[in-house]
Amino acid sequence: MHMQLLHNDRVIIFDRTDFGPSNLSLPDGKCRNDPNEKVLKTDCTAHSAEYDVATNTFRPLMILTDSWCSSGAVAPDGRLVQTGGWNDGDRAVRTFVPCNDGSCDWSEVPQGLAARRWYATDQILPDGRAIIVGGRKQFNYEFHPKPNPSDLTTFTLPFLHDTKDDVEDNLYPFVHLNVDGNLFIFANNRAILLDYTKNAVVRTYPEMPGGDPRNYPSSGSSVLLPLKPSATEAEVLVCGGAPMGSYTSARDNNYMQALKTCGRIKITDQSPSWSMETMPTPRVMGDMILLPSGEVLLINGAAAGTAGWELGHEPVLTPVLYLPESTAGARFQVQNPATIPRLYHSSAILLRDGRVLVGGSNPHVYYNFTGVDFPTELSLEAFSPEYLSSENSNSRPKIDISASPISLNYGKQFSMRFAVGAISGGGVTVTMAAPAFSTHSFSMNQRLLILETGKALSADYGSYAVTAAAPASGILAPSGYYLVFVVNGGIPSEGVWAHLH
Repeated sequence: MHMQLLHNDRVIIFDRTDFGPSNLSLPDGKCRNDPNEKVLKTDCTAHSAEYDVATNTFRPLMILTDSWCSSGAVAPDGRLVQTGGWNDGDRAVRTFVPCNDGSCDWSEVPQGLAARRWYATDQILPDGRAIIVGGRKQFNYEFHPKPNPSDLTTFTLPFLHDTKDDVEDNLYPFVHLNVDGNLFIFANNRAILLDYTKNAVVRTYPEMPGGDPRNYPSSGSSVLLPLKPSATEAEVLVCGGAPMGSYTSARDNNYMQALKTCGRIKITDQSPSWSMETMPTPRVMGDMILLPSGEVLLINGAAAGTAGWELGHEPVLTPVLYLPESTAGARFQVQNPATIPRLYHSSAILLRDGRVLVGGSNPHVYYNFTGVDFPTELSLEAFSPEYLSSENSNSRPKIDISASPISLNYGKQFSMRFAVGAISGGGVTVTMAAPAFSTHSFSMNQRLLILETGKALSADYGSYAVTAAAPASGILAPSGYYLVFVVNGGIPSEGVWAHLH
């Protein structure tokens, strides 16, 4: 249900505590004793795990309160800060500090939030705090950490109330940090630009053409398209979702076709408007992943129905690549299909080696492995974009570094040394990706920056050096850990970890 890559190449995975016993036992005879738990008051199984990408191994972790449909972000120091959920976890703040020796686990503050946060969205801000926006019956936002732990201040956001329809359709709002420091917030079928420092809406964007909802449970997805050097412009892409009435119809066993359109808008324009595009296939509950090459991967989801228990049908097994720099009408490329349906409560994240890790899918109230169309899915798999094919091996750079993570300072130049078989005529660029918190078809804090990059110069036989400039400020890229890639004519290297400050 939720995944986050950390800077030690471990992926933290978790779902909810009230499914009943999982198939993974807690270590050393540990058990979670929770009198408030809805299913098992004493539970000796894990509902969270740490996956080590390099060794393909995992270990159980112990979540104490219910993290069902929660949110999260990585703090500037690399800690995963995870917020909200359901039942006794709806105001919890959970923290995971990464380690390499297997000793780390979750710590929790059960009443760390001012309000219940179920289906909320988190976004890291330039000052290092996280803003937590919305959630079920919460038409407001708050910040974490707070100057005073007893501070229960929330800030009213009427936009969230105004975008709620009969089945909500405004949960897990799409939140993106704009290049002017304000927040682009999309809910249902429209968006605002919020100055969170003044609790003021500074712009109202036009409704997306068609008027259909794009947020949970009509779950589409969204990305802030890659930011170019010295970015003064920003574009947002919203794809898929379910037509108005789909959720109610699906509960009556009538599964309407998912939306087939994407909307693209330049959010920095003085008079912004939506440009609509048509995907190769309808998709609801899909994930959108920014690749280090600057492309967008659409993966997972269904072609009919909506999010919710048993409400998604016709799995979409075929990923699609979106090319932002191509001309309209020629931006989509269909990829090779998967074999495992990934529906409700699946997720996807970018890995350091350029693959996309995909996991989960459980459209049932409890774990259900037999006698259903789409059983609970416990596997992980990785999608390899075309840039990882053997045909591109001669063009794939290999970064040469002595230690990781490297340290980057705002606005300062840094040099990357790399080996490659041949420099592409398309040139070399350096990109930076912020690892995202993935849940319910939205990757919170996802960001890709195309850095100002000099010409690659020959250093010695088969080796080159390239100089790039780090982002100018925390508005363009909040402080924290990023993956840095050298991209040769659209073919990225493996990433290296960098700490930007």
